[in-house]
Amino acid sequence: MAASSSTAATLSWSSSSFFQSFGNTVNESVKLPDKRSVLLVLAQRKAKKTRKIILKEDVAELGKKGQLLDVKAGFYRNYLHPMGKAQIVTPLLLKEMKMEEERIEAEKKRVKEEAQQLALIFETVGAFKVKRKGGKGKQIFGSVTAQDVVDIIKAQLQRDVDKKIVDLPEIRETGEYIAQLKLHPEVTARIRLNVFAN
Repeated sequence: MAASSSTAATLSWSSSSFFQSFGNTVNESVKLPDKRSVLLVLAQRKAKKTRKIILKEDVAELGKKGQLLDVKAGFYRNYLHPMGKAQIVTPLLLKEMKMEEERIEAEKKRVKEEAQQLALIFETVGAFKVKRKGGKGKQIFGSVTAQDVVDIIKAQLQRDVDKKIVDLPEIRETGEYIAQLKLHPEVTARIRLNVFAN
């Protein structure tokens, strides 16, 4: 019996010194009433590892294409990267993204300025004349459509306009009307239409 207790004490002492030699992993030793000691080892919390990524395409419940996100390293490594849905953000990539955003902004500004110039041209022309076959009084046969407006603009200004951007009231009789051309989300041109019967 004495040999077994001395063996337990030796094992306890040697295991204690073994753990202490590996960077204080053992936090403390507790003595029990029957002279055995128990080692208490506290687990360290795992560090959360995230990766800063940019999405190459829309990913459901994560984000849209071109969006910068922080995701768990394992999610990127095991899903996003193998599927080609994302890539790690690097300083070079951030610089390229900034240049692309500036290029897109410059293009948007240019398109808006062109629309404003075109709107100015349309509004300074005066009234576009629309001929229709006359009926009783001020009535005309048929009505003036968006396609009619597009054709008149093409004939008088040599400008191509999509009929989808033309918004005009219902025209069934002679008179002066205002039509609107939605040239840009922020630019609308107002043109006058002078409808007369021949």
